Order: sequence, then structure tokens, then C-alpha cells
Amino acid sequence: MVLILILCFLILLLLSGGYYVYRVAFFSPKKGRDKISAFSSHKYDPYRKEINRVYCQLSARVCEDVTIESYDGLKLYGRYYQVREGAPLDIGFHGYRSSALTDFAGGSELSFSMGHNLLLVDQRAHGKSEGRTIAFGIQERWDVVSWANYAAKRWENADILLYGVSMGAATVLMASELNLPKNVKGIIADCPYSSPKAIIRKVARDMHLPDWLAWPFVKVGAKVYGGFDIDETDAARAVRRTRVPILIIHGENDSFVPCEMSDIVSENPALVTRCTFPNADHGFSYLVDTPRYRKIVTEFVEKALTPKGFPSGEAGKNL
Repeated sequence: MVLILILCFLILLLLSGGYYVYRVAFFSPKKGRDKISAFSSHKYDPYRKEINRVYCQLSARVCEDVTIESYDGLKLYGRYYQVREGAPLDIGFHGYRSSALTDFAGGSELSFSMGHNLLLVDQRAHGKSEGRTIAFGIQERWDVVSWANYAAKRWENADILLYGVSMGAATVLMASELNLPKNVKGIIADCPYSSPKAIIRKVARDMHLPDWLAWPFVKVGAKVYGGFDIDETDAARAVRRTRVPILIIHGENDSFVPCEMSDIVSENPALVTRCTFPNADHGFSYLVDTPRYRKIVTEFVEKALTPKGFPSGEAGKNL
């Protein structure tokens, strides 16, 4: 009888703790999603004038609202910006509890300067897209495929580049091994984490919590209340099996996603190019050295959009 009571207590503890973790880490309430505090951190102070310029410029730009249905029946929302008919299309995926306008304020300017059309996506459980669970890329990677298929069907002859920042970067990398349409010619991932497990355990340590003790509650919270397996896949595993050229960018002073995580992801030297930026914090590489960032991305894109632009073994570099 005592053993049964102890077992019931442990199960109740796991379920209640898992629910708490789910609410903190994975749950996304509808209220306030469209009121992301843009660039509130003091880290942005040295770049605030430039940030405000590109952010306001993107916010004011005319776009077309588009929606698709996800694999599990959610309505997903995006903004389409057309530069010219038939141009390559960049599809942007933002980070955790962030927004497309915030994360792609600078990247959009780069896309437009290359003459590309741009589709900025609200990830599930963010912005105007439906959903209540943020799955750190596990479920979102299938949304990447859905958006890519939508684009390939609507713009049949357009080359497609997938572009992600932070969680969005990990998401497009996780999608890289899936059955993407042939129009997808390359992937750009800015400051991705190597796996949901790695970044969650790192954040737990930052909060002065024993990550080994917190992890069982994370697993239960994701599985029981979120409906997904947090260990189902990860960016590093997917990239080892990809057939798509990948550019990884990471700030060397990233205080949120350690730069070493993208080094782990880069273990496919035939198809992955990794470039790091000294003195750049999380998502700051474009701001810290805009000319170099533009040059690296532009050169990668030119090769990716050229037939046989990446002969075997030529893409893999650490710069």
C-alpha cells in the first residue's frame, strides 16, 4: 500500500511539475501575441537608430496577407512582399516568442537589395497564426515544409531560400532533411541551437536550476500537455542528412545560444558553411558588421542559385 501511495505521489509530482513547465516554456496565450516588445533590451542601444530605421521601413512596406493550413489543421499567417515577378523568394522564420517584423528588420533589407521577393511567416502559436504550443522546432519543421510547398505551387519557377533566426534557424535546419520541394535551393540559419534539449537545459542552468532534475518535467510537459516528443529530432541530426546547401551564421559573444552549438550543427562539411562574427550577441551579427554579413549572404545565395554552384566538398568552411 505504501509503495502504491509513493508511486501515485511521484506520478502526481511529474504531472503537476510537467504542467508548470509546459505553461512556462511551451504554452503561448493568444492575448498579447501581436504586441511583442521590439528591441527593448539595452543591448540594442548602440544600434537603436539603425534598428528603428529598418524596422519602421519594413512595417510601412506594402504587403499581401497570406494564410495556409498546417499539417495538423492550424491556420498559419504570413506577409508577402513582392519586389518583382519571378524573382527568387526568401521565406523567413522568426525566433522564440518573437515576431517576423522584429527578427527580419535587417534581413528583409538584405533580401530586397538582392532583388528577392520575401515571405515572412508568423510561426505557429505566434502573431496571427493559430496554435497554443511552441514546440522548439519539433512541430514547426513540418510548417516549413507546408510553407515551401505553398510557395512552390504558387510561384512554380521561383527559386526558394529558407531563412531562420534563433528558434527559426533551428527550425529550418530541422526541416532540411525532410521532403522539401526542389525549388528550395539553400538555407540560411542565423544563431541556431543544436537541439531543443541543449537550449532548454542551458536556460535551466542560467536560471540556477539543476538541468538534470528539470529535464524529466520538460519531457512530461511537452509530451502530455504539448502533444510532442521534445527529443524527436534536432538540428544537428537533420543537417547530417540534408541535401540542401546551408549557411550558418553565429555571433561569437552569443549570451543566449552559445556559439559552440552551431559548430555542433555544422558536421556536414560537404554542404555547410559556418561564419562567426566577433563581438556579436544573439542575433546581432547583421548589426555588428553589416557589410561582412551582406557579403557572406550574397555570395552564398549566388552560389546556391547557380546550377552546381556547390560542388561536393566546396561548401564546408568555417570563417
